[in-house]
Amino acid sequence: MPLSSVARLLSWCSDTDFLVQFYIIITSPPDQVADFWRQHPGELTMVVTLIATVLSVTTATLFTISVKEALRFRMSQPISLVELSAGVALAKGSVILRPAYLRLTILTLFVFGVLRLLTAGWTTLLTPTYFLWPVEMRGSELDITGTAFSTLLSEEFKKQGLAAIQDNSFEILDVGGMLSGVSAAGYTFGLPATFNFNGAKYDVSTQGIVPTIEDYSGSDGVPGVNGTRLGFSGGHVAVNTKVIPGSHPKVPIPQGFSRNYSMLQQGLTANVNCQAIASSQTQYLWDTNDSRIVYANAAAANNSIAGLRLWNVTTDCGANTSTAQEYVTIADASGNVNPTANGFLPSIVCPWPMNINQSYTSLAILSQGFYKYKFLDPSVCEVMPLLTTVRANYSDGLISSEVISSAPFRSEHLPLLLLVAGVVQYQSVSSQTLTSSAIGDALYSIYSSTTNTSIDDSLGNQTQDYWRGIVEFSATIRFLRSGYMVVGSFPNNTIPDDLSSPVNGTMYITTIGWTQRSVTYLLAVLPITAITIFTFACALYSIFKARKDQGGNRITFDASNILHLIMASVAGGLTLQDFDKDGILANEGVKVKLHDDGAQKLFVTDNQPSLAASEEKLV
Repeated sequence: MPLSSVARLLSWCSDTDFLVQFYIIITSPPDQVADFWRQHPGELTMVVTLIATVLSVTTATLFTISVKEALRFRMSQPISLVELSAGVALAKGSVILRPAYLRLTILTLFVFGVLRLLTAGWTTLLTPTYFLWPVEMRGSELDITGTAFSTLLSEEFKKQGLAAIQDNSFEILDVGGMLSGVSAAGYTFGLPATFNFNGAKYDVSTQGIVPTIEDYSGSDGVPGVNGTRLGFSGGHVAVNTKVIPGSHPKVPIPQGFSRNYSMLQQGLTANVNCQAIASSQTQYLWDTNDSRIVYANAAAANNSIAGLRLWNVTTDCGANTSTAQEYVTIADASGNVNPTANGFLPSIVCPWPMNINQSYTSLAILSQGFYKYKFLDPSVCEVMPLLTTVRANYSDGLISSEVISSAPFRSEHLPLLLLVAGVVQYQSVSSQTLTSSAIGDALYSIYSSTTNTSIDDSLGNQTQDYWRGIVEFSATIRFLRSGYMVVGSFPNNTIPDDLSSPVNGTMYITTIGWTQRSVTYLLAVLPITAITIFTFACALYSIFKARKDQGGNRITFDASNILHLIMASVAGGLTLQDFDKDGILANEGVKVKLHDDGAQKLFVTDNQPSLAASEEKLV
């Protein structure tokens, strides 16, 4: 093969290797091909192995050709027989084991091993694997932390006629808030902790977020004229999260087999601390003693109401401000109640701290259980809402979140705090019926379903988790974010800039293809890279020598061919010592060079004149 052709072939092969390496780092096959590969793994393995074998043979062949060419040029200069032997071993993919020549031994062993690893290297590089393709995403959502939203919320209060946290306008709430509390409370005991709202599925609790991914936005319904903002009762939440082009915008993003998302967005949670009210803590002024029978009918038939008791529960919410809440429960004509079948759980919410030295940062929930819920002693739960930044994970149809950072409410968040308090108050009051409380039943069910701990041991924790779930769901998802981001809430479904908060994160596409992120790929590249470097080195050496000789060296000689070596040795009259130990050592050090006398190629020793020169001398 002409030297110029070999050089062009090696150059093309090198460029191809580079393009292949670049290509496999940034791409995956079309979706149809990826689906086929996933469904036919056996056929994929067979094809990859065949291609890897062909590439391995091609790479080894190019290496052999380059070594032969380099060795041919090297033999035009004096070279020891042991070096010639090592060169022949390299060209044939063999080894020499001569401890006296450790450098040559290591070189041949290294090349021998690398050549054997070529197939494994190519197979590793060419075999597609499942990996996550990251894609950056950005968008926006409702910002509930600024003064602009507080102003808007105050205007909505006036528009809806909300004058106090006990206002009946909060009745639009359904059981979603209670389910959120039950989910959060039951999670501590390892109970199932997922629930659905507006078509979206949440894990443990909402953490006060709204879906920012279209596939997880839930319902596709369009709310009515009065079904947005504080009147929200369900509908499609507008999402404007977009994909940001990466460093290779021309590379198409695959559809993939599945897509997961990790987004940084706003949330709202609460630190809740519940403790029993001791008799010495008179500052709470919790009074449940004011009750009377307001209806009695001794002649009432079975399953009919024989009596009703009116409760007037009061407490002091600070600054000597008395707050009262009335309840009505069932009783018999004598005013007695079945303590195992009926339950009463009154609650009052104070929309400011019980400590009057603080302002607009928390709220207090006072409650006490009776009859069936007598295990719930008089208690006060201090609820401190927190504005948070959360990492929301969207995976397998489920939304889960973790808090990254948090900050307490400030004075400008008073409308938001009042809304939280109002929602919690409505949830606590509306859950109490004539015979039982949905909150009390939920807590009792959670407690009684566990066997690893007693009710008393975890009472405080469960109550805290319950109210935290209520705050996160009802005060953010139900009224605020979903209500203000549902289609129709703003003109053109676009949130104004002063009410907008950025959302950013990453979409992870599960697909099949190639990626450079694994250490395995680095190990696979090593043998291919080593052989490529050797091939280039030999080719460059040959090109350099060819230019230096100005094309004068046109010897057709294959050093890896034993017949060529024998012919050259015989033609040059090469005389060597015997096969004893000393003879072999002496022969290895003999320096020869290849001389071209036309059709005759001969080895001459370093100090031996060529055959042509000898003939001229004889003449």
